[in-house]
Amino acid sequence: MKTYICGICGFGYAEAPGDPAHGIAPGLKWEDVPEDWVCPVCGADKSMFHASAGEGARPEAAAALGSSTRGPMEDSVLCSSLAKACQKQYRAEEEALFTQLADWFLGQAAPAGGLAEVAAGVREDIAAYPAAMEAARSASDRGALRALGWGEKVTKIQDNLLRKAAGGAKNALPGRGFVCEACGFIFAGGAAPDMCPVCKVPAFKFQEVKKGA
Repeated sequence: MKTYICGICGFGYAEAPGDPAHGIAPGLKWEDVPEDWVCPVCGADKSMFHASAGEGARPEAAAALGSSTRGPMEDSVLCSSLAKACQKQYRAEEEALFTQLADWFLGQAAPAGGLAEVAAGVREDIAAYPAAMEAARSASDRGALRALGWGEKVTKIQDNLLRKAAGGAKNALPGRGFVCEACGFIFAGGAAPDMCPVCKVPAFKFQEVKKGA
């Protein structure tokens, strides 16, 4: 029996176990998998899959991820996000593989530039939010509107911190710094807040920013 690899995220559909959680019986041949079936990890359709050549197909997954217009840093972030998604689904093996890919891509990434380049990119993002939010409103996409609302608030926080740092502030994040891993909200203080003021997740979702991060 064969395995077919998703060219977007690297998920492998193996014919032997199938995908019972999504209505695909064990042993079902790839050609018999319904055309409306999609990758259970990233949602890609069947056209994005290719036959695996065994263990040697894993580098192909990395090559497929890196063959787009994205750079290695963006691919690292994508794989890291997919690893978190697998963690939430209690899929430890897939989480470990995505974490490995994220680390590999991160190792290929060139430095992003200095503080001025980062600040310029953040301000470009801020300028793009109004048009993105208008498009989401036109499509009546409430989920996108909520995510964009979170993103805009967090990006403005980043811009404020960068402006402080550019102005010569000795420490743009006084005391300890914490980042919400759900929405990216940045908090400075002795301990993470009980609840994120942006997306409302509890304190355990905050990660402390270590020196040099």
